[in-house]
Amino acid sequence: MNYLAHGYRFLDSPYFLAGTATPDWLSVIDRKVRVRSRAATGLVDSDDEPTRQIASGIVQHLADDQWFHQTRVFAETSLRFAVELRDRLPGDEGFRPSFLGHILVEVLIDATLIERDRSLADRYYDAMDNVSGVKVQQVVNAIAKVPTDRLDGWISRFRQVKFLYDYLDDAKLLFRMEQVMARVGLPPLGEHLETWLPSARRIVADRCDELLTKPLEIIVA
Repeated sequence: MNYLAHGYRFLDSPYFLAGTATPDWLSVIDRKVRVRSRAATGLVDSDDEPTRQIASGIVQHLADDQWFHQTRVFAETSLRFAVELRDRLPGDEGFRPSFLGHILVEVLIDATLIERDRSLADRYYDAMDNVSGVKVQQVVNAIAKVPTDRLDGWISRFRQVKFLYDYLDDAKLLFRMEQVMARVGLPPLGEHLETWLPSARRIVADRCDELLTKPLEIIVA
């Protein structure tokens, strides 16, 4: 899941919402800084309300990612994208199509949610404006084995840039994907995906509700 899919149910709880975004924020600024569910669970009963909410949001994110990535619909959709992307990225039989297919399913879920109700993104950012980046960074440093001094600054930039809205426009979305490719050290995408993205959007839009539904067998387990 991406930011909005993780958080749209928690827009009335800003610090919980920030917790649901924290693992993804950390993957952007420093992948060595990891928040584990066991360590975060140790703070869910904190006497400090923001600390408790941030830690609970982190636990929620990790639990949701676990079931989401196990679903058949996610596996089918990301594999379909990987195969189609492999045909559109010349000479690329390696990791990039699979990685990009995975990321695009998640990003296009957020795009679908915003297309259905733009106020979700508006409220998401409004809620984030009520969060102290310093506080989130303090909680992360209490959980993670490797500390960070970069999270507060990134949260400020995240709120300023508001890149979730870019997912609605193909050219802007491709620009964001190029940034991801550069960040993880993969080759640029070029102009090979412009004609493909509209069909990918339709596929995810058609399957969005299914993608966001936790399967019964995973609930029972």
